[in-house]
Amino acid sequence: MDGPGPLGDFLQARRARLRPDDVGLRDIGSRRRVAGLRREELAQLAGVSVSYYTRLEQGLSRGASAEVLEAIARALLLDEHERAHLERLADASRRSPRVRRPRPERLSGETRDLLRAVDGVPALVLGQRTDVLAWNPLGHALLAGHLDPRSPDDPAGRPNMSRLLFLDPHCRELYGDDWRRKVRAVVGNLRIAVGRHPDDPLIAELIGELTMKSPEFVALWRDHRVAPCDAASYELHHPVVGVVAVTQQTLAIARSPGQSLIVCTTPAGSPSEQALVLLRQAGRTRPAPVPASW
Repeated sequence: MDGPGPLGDFLQARRARLRPDDVGLRDIGSRRRVAGLRREELAQLAGVSVSYYTRLEQGLSRGASAEVLEAIARALLLDEHERAHLERLADASRRSPRVRRPRPERLSGETRDLLRAVDGVPALVLGQRTDVLAWNPLGHALLAGHLDPRSPDDPAGRPNMSRLLFLDPHCRELYGDDWRRKVRAVVGNLRIAVGRHPDDPLIAELIGELTMKSPEFVALWRDHRVAPCDAASYELHHPVVGVVAVTQQTLAIARSPGQSLIVCTTPAGSPSEQALVLLRQAGRTRPAPVPASW
């Protein structure tokens, strides 16, 4: 194995964020060369040998039991999402990777029916790699009106929301002051995707591209923060209808594991709701957008 791997990287990053005071230890002895707890301190808190923990963090041991993982999770003060991520990474490290290029994700007829049923609000369907598999007209107009509305129909040219948010100036301007909070949530969600699909070459390609092109992504990815994008409110600055305050909610699609329905709602009777009405009307008369490239 080359390097510590995802499990080792995650353990190192979580250990580095803790200080002795965080876990009830006295900071005594020689001066610390690196931030965070030492390996021997973490091993002591978890009740495992220093050599065993070191091998686990270096990617040299793949057989950690559920009890050992739970002890390490307690020592690292992991929350429920981070614990689940740790378990997925440990499970993946026990298996031999089978690298093969996956087939393009498909949208079922039932999911298309669901998307059509929520036509009154902006909505889109994301795949497990944050590819846009489909959007309704209002979802396209609100979040990516500068792109060809038919682009999700082509698996080779589908927009990817992670790529758009980091690399597309329109999306950065759309989220305005909320952009950093939005991309932090996206990166946390990508961490979960990597844990669930550690051998997916398309996810690896996406992360590699963002690493090469976005210093902001590099800084956030290095943090190893793990959090799902469940629901959050943002103030969007739309080029046609102005400020639109929306709550974006992520709903799992029961019959399509890994795919999510994203809906954007506004308070009833609010100026933001009226802005969406105007956006719908404007969409009926706007010319087709020119496909963007980056």
